[in-house]
Amino acid sequence: QRINNMNTKICLILLAAVAGLASADKRPTYSYQEPQNSYSPPQNTYQAPEDSSEEVYSAPSEESYSSQSEEEEEYGYGPAKYDFDWSVKDEYSGNDFGQEETRDGDRTDGSYYVHLPDGRLQKVTYYVDGDSGYVAEVTYEGEAQYPEASEESSESYEAPKPSYSAPSPSYSAPESEESEEAVVSSGRYGAPRN
Repeated sequence: QRINNMNTKICLILLAAVAGLASADKRPTYSYQEPQNSYSPPQNTYQAPEDSSEEVYSAPSEESYSSQSEEEEEYGYGPAKYDFDWSVKDEYSGNDFGQEETRDGDRTDGSYYVHLPDGRLQKVTYYVDGDSGYVAEVTYEGEAQYPEASEESSESYEAPKPSYSAPSPSYSAPESEESEEAVVSSGRYGAPRN
């Protein structure tokens, strides 16, 4: 009877497992439904003025333009106006360059400079006036200097010498008795033995 109970329990467990697998195998179904038209035309909410003889629109007057520009100036919305300059001078690296620029309305004036490696100072002066575009003038100050290579200098350039050599074979036969016998008996490698 004990064996029967055990067999029954095993059968029930197996049936539950099969049922679980069968239900897990079901996949969800999806269906396509045609979209519903939810558009409705807008409702007219405009109401005409009660007295149609009254003028609704009038052109702005000169006073409104002048008061508008006064408001812009009061709140800082007037024509662009600024002035800045910056520079870098580092003795250790030799960097020496900078820029300055001013703007008042549509007119912008400025310049920038850089000390070139040959010892000259390159300066670019520019302006922009409204829609005229960027107009620049480039000038150089100083004389280009190229130091002579001294004959006493121990440093000289030589083309590198090739250092390539053909690779040496690095494969060696395995160190087992079986493979040694195969090499000795046939002089070459054969198919592995089971």
